[in-house]
Amino acid sequence: MGLVDQVLKGDKKAAARIMRLVEDDLPEAREALKRLYPYTGRAYIIGVTGPPGAGKSSLVDLLVEWFRKRGEGVGVVAVDPTSPFSGGAILGDRIRMQRHSTDPGVFIKSLATRGHLGGLSKATDDVIQVMDAMGKDVIMVETVGVGQDEVDIVKTADTTMLVTVPGLGDDIQAIKAGILEIADIFVVNKGDKPEADKTVRELEMMLDMSTPREDGWKPPIIKVSAVKGEGIEELMEALKTHRKFLETSGRFESYRKDRVVCTFENLLRDKLFQTAIAKLKGNGSYERLISEIFNKRKDPYSVVERLSCQCELESKRE
Repeated sequence: MGLVDQVLKGDKKAAARIMRLVEDDLPEAREALKRLYPYTGRAYIIGVTGPPGAGKSSLVDLLVEWFRKRGEGVGVVAVDPTSPFSGGAILGDRIRMQRHSTDPGVFIKSLATRGHLGGLSKATDDVIQVMDAMGKDVIMVETVGVGQDEVDIVKTADTTMLVTVPGLGDDIQAIKAGILEIADIFVVNKGDKPEADKTVRELEMMLDMSTPREDGWKPPIIKVSAVKGEGIEELMEALKTHRKFLETSGRFESYRKDRVVCTFENLLRDKLFQTAIAKLKGNGSYERLISEIFNKRKDPYSVVERLSCQCELESKRE
């Protein structure tokens, strides 16, 4: 039985091998993803984002437990910063979720960003596809600690949770123009601290001052304590409510169509770029063009425009 057939039967080892191929960007990965694609699009994808130290991993760990109690298969994609030496993930979020490692209904995968901006890894979407195809009902994607412009998770998740903690003070003001605007649910972790109520009020004030969302959804603010396990039931109810909202409003379908568009355009962009570079290097013009641009005999804008026109002419002739 091939790797793809094993993945469709839920085999963890086969899924891990394909994910390794995906991370290394090998041709075998692309062939596997082609065969798995018809079996994707069924999982509910939850994005978990927020600043460093907000307790995202601890929260995901508890959510895994709650989803498993409901009998749902769970996948977790934990995106970590990249080691400058090995190129691998350096935080190792799986360590925090070790108690689920022997659960056959849970699959946890750490990914290194490998320099990719936006809080995710370049391989994130493909790894999600593999988990989806292997039958996971819920897939949670935990981003690295993000700033105000690192919001790629909104293009990946059905529901995006922003996790913050008391004591950030002016930092909430600093990030409001970015990740505060993408949250479907706000989670104030370490909610047992005295400053938690103040953080909730600050978030409520910012939501009241902001422009209402076009889809009509008003993000709830849930106070939790991941360490004590408090507030998780309320958070699960908020996730359930948002999922129902997506289904009844038609947003589920539109979000997923947007993801198809994004995936298609990214793949097309990468393929065209690789083809163009390979052609330039193949006919020996790449180094010449770089030299001419470097020595200011040509500018990069005109060169790219000329190459683009050449591609259009070649396409018309074909």
